Amino acid sequence: MTVEDVAREVGIGKGTIYLHFSGKEELVLAHVDRIAARVLVRLKEIVETSEPAPRRLRDMLVARVMVRFDSVVHYSQSLSDLLSSVRSALLVRRASHFEAEAQLLERAIVEGAAAGELERSDSPATSQVLIVATSSLLPFNLSTRELGRRELVLDQATRIADVLIRGLRR
Repeated sequence: MTVEDVAREVGIGKGTIYLHFSGKEELVLAHVDRIAARVLVRLKEIVETSEPAPRRLRDMLVARVMVRFDSVVHYSQSLSDLLSSVRSALLVRRASHFEAEAQLLERAIVEGAAAGELERSDSPATSQVLIVATSSLLPFNLSTRELGRRELVLDQATRIADVLIRGLRR
């Protein structure tokens, strides 16, 4: 992917892109940041509902996969290939994105334990484990073929979430 490819795809001049981004890396990372922001918005919506904590956690785990999936489903190339040139910067940003998500998961875990719905646990560590356990289904880990199979990814995300939540129930 080049800046010229992006400009052509969106129907603007290459110079217009450089007015907003210093280069391809910043453009790609800004896109990743926008997707992560949408994930956080959705997780906040879920954690603030009145649903029981196990249901909120399940919905949050599925949402962290599916919001990302739906944001990139139109890509025609493996995300690993597209993101390879920005890998080191992406890993740094990804860590901060995942930490923000873990904090929201931790909130649901703490509330669930207080309500007697979930076992008391080391909630920061547990929330990190939930992030790791569902990250295998995030789009950058999927092949182009898998990116075309939304129902399969949704089913797998739901099954993983169900297993994880079952282990946290009181």
